Amino acid sequence: MKTAGRISAAIEIIAEFERRRVPIKTVIADWARGARYAGAKDRAWISGLCLDVLRRRRSIARHMGDDSPRAAVLGALATVWGMTIEEVESAADEAPHGPGALTAIEKAKLSTPQVAAAEQYFGDYPEWMAPLMERVFGADLNTQLVGFAERADIDLRLNTLKAAPEKSLSALARIKGAAIPGFVSAARIAAAPASEKSAAITVIPAYNKGWVEVQDLGSQIASAAAGAIKSNQVLDYCAGGGGKTLALAAMMENTGQLYAYDKDARRLKPLFARAKRAGVRNLQIRSPLGEEGLDDLQGKMDVVFVDAPCSGVGTWRRHPDTKWRLTAQQLERRMKEQDLVLREAAQFVRPGGAMIYVTCSFLMEENEDRLDEFMKERPDFTPIPALDQIAASALVNAQGCAGLEACLTPDGAIRLTPEKIRADGFFIAALQLANPTPEG
Repeated sequence: MKTAGRISAAIEIIAEFERRRVPIKTVIADWARGARYAGAKDRAWISGLCLDVLRRRRSIARHMGDDSPRAAVLGALATVWGMTIEEVESAADEAPHGPGALTAIEKAKLSTPQVAAAEQYFGDYPEWMAPLMERVFGADLNTQLVGFAERADIDLRLNTLKAAPEKSLSALARIKGAAIPGFVSAARIAAAPASEKSAAITVIPAYNKGWVEVQDLGSQIASAAAGAIKSNQVLDYCAGGGGKTLALAAMMENTGQLYAYDKDARRLKPLFARAKRAGVRNLQIRSPLGEEGLDDLQGKMDVVFVDAPCSGVGTWRRHPDTKWRLTAQQLERRMKEQDLVLREAAQFVRPGGAMIYVTCSFLMEENEDRLDEFMKERPDFTPIPALDQIAASALVNAQGCAGLEACLTPDGAIRLTPEKIRADGFFIAALQLANPTPEG
């Protein structure tokens, strides 16, 4: 496909996304099935452009003075991809596949220099979220939005159950993977240009041998908040596909006992194969469809890890379509689920044990507010410094911990954002259950 046809395809896809409000990957896949002529490079180019449009949808519309899909795509080509007005004009006017000649207004807008970055991304979120965004970020809001509008790197966790970090890093060198300073078992492949395909991680030998796992740095930091858990009894209460479960297993060095549970049994299915590939031997997967249940674990866990269901607003770099599909009603449902999950998970913590609460959300409504409500019901749980827990894991060295200090909240939790730590947005809090007071 020529650039003209690719641009027209992106406009069509954005228009269809806004009509259907389904995941952008679904819309792109539906388009591709009817466009057999589009090769892998074409699809990567079109997909990259659509994602960049959605990362900056409102700011591009403001810059163009037009919120149509056509204006969004043309604006992204100029303001995000850096195409010259001449390049955009030539492709748009190319018959028969281009979207049509530029109007005088479009030429003027596309020729207008971009505003400063701190202003450029202002408002790139749904209007109804404005009070929530301002509450959490305040005067720093515009700066934080810059990070959420960038393309995400590919972060990797080096699986120490299968290979030493140095060995895994050597294997990753050929695809430009490198260690992340401050983090013992984390590596990164820098984001590819928007028009190119990302590195194919799952086909390299190191991945298939179980030496590396694809896992955002923020998720790895959240896992480290479990602390020094070697030989412990640990429950991953909302395990899902098991990314953090595998990280916890590596921290435990196959000692103690690790339990993985999720209310949705279907989400646990990938974990069986993933655990085998990763060399995990201390894991019990407890399915709600099984007969074992969790009754025998009540009050016995040293650590209960709660990766709670959430809005996912922290993943806007990777999934920018989700911010335009999120509704206030959906957020309210998530908050109720979080309240329930906290109450349920708490019953498995032993006296003196810890509960780690994690969401991939930066919103206070899903984090501080939920913990405040929980501790009203359970005053026997008190916050403990999340950074101390992370340091105790030995996965984050002094340099890494110093970087995380900028992410601390007033009550000792951690709020990660791309601007502060070059990771997805995560909230990480640690609570400890009090020991019973001796009688007499």
